[in-house]
Amino acid sequence: MTTPHRPAPAKPKAMRRDAAQNREKLLRAAWEVFAELGPDAGVEEIAARAGVGMGTLYRRFPTKESLLAALSDEILDSILDCFRRAAEQQPDDRALEQALWDTGTVLAVRHGWLTRLWAAIPPEADERRAELLALVDDLLTRAKHTGRVREEITRTDVYASLLALRVLIDDTEGQVPGVWRRHLAIVLAGFRPAAEPLAHPATDDTLIRANTPTRHPK
Repeated sequence: MTTPHRPAPAKPKAMRRDAAQNREKLLRAAWEVFAELGPDAGVEEIAARAGVGMGTLYRRFPTKESLLAALSDEILDSILDCFRRAAEQQPDDRALEQALWDTGTVLAVRHGWLTRLWAAIPPEADERRAELLALVDDLLTRAKHTGRVREEITRTDVYASLLALRVLIDDTEGQVPGVWRRHLAIVLAGFRPAAEPLAHPATDDTLIRANTPTRHPK
């Protein structure tokens, strides 16, 4: 008896691919719309910019908060990639600086809502935050060993420079692009060894903890 031919179920795979493509379109459109219109921009504008219907948007992101969470995840992943790449590809005396320059570039193309999105990074991202801090520690230690960075610089100083970049880029990139580059150059110059000690003592990790979301009991 001849077994009936059963075609391969290709259609579901195509649907999954389409869903992923629509998600990427919506995320790209969200960055553009928020950069142009600010945090009050509506999801209708985002769907229109992405070229999809509202039904497609709501299937991918049922609420505006879920869209914000996805954008926040993307920011954290992008910054992590900057530090991972620098750790793997750059010499010890350049890795930390390159990671910060690359991070500034990443944030600059996502300006418009960075401050709120940074705060919206969910507590579930704890492992990635821990990896980022471990990379900061590693790159800072490597830079100190080469004499590129003064001994009194701490990881909180590096983290504060990231927070400063975020705010500066959000406030200026739409009007005067590239201002952050001079600011970062000045910050990095301050990181380097100099004859005079720093005027103020180092702080502990309170700043980092204050900028880390906490889990809320259900």
